Amino acid sequence: MWLIGIGVVLLLLKLTAFGPVGEWSWWLVLAPFGLAVLWWAWADSSGLTQKRAMRRMEEKKEARREKALEALGQGEKQRRR
Repeated sequence: MWLIGIGVVLLLLKLTAFGPVGEWSWWLVLAPFGLAVLWWAWADSSGLTQKRAMRRMEEKKEARREKALEALGQGEKQRRR
């Protein structure tokens, strides 16, 4: 995501001809967008995106389980007594 942010900033600087970025080549200004596409392609093909999604799902599931146990009075605090 940070590559997209850098790309947007560089694009705005190029369009407004602000500072030295205004004189840079368009290839250099648009390069972060291409790098972001390459990153996303690699992350999807390597399974990184799916692993992160599964980890978030497991964390949510565990939080729901803990909340349900607390509501039943069988949570972490009750087990310590």
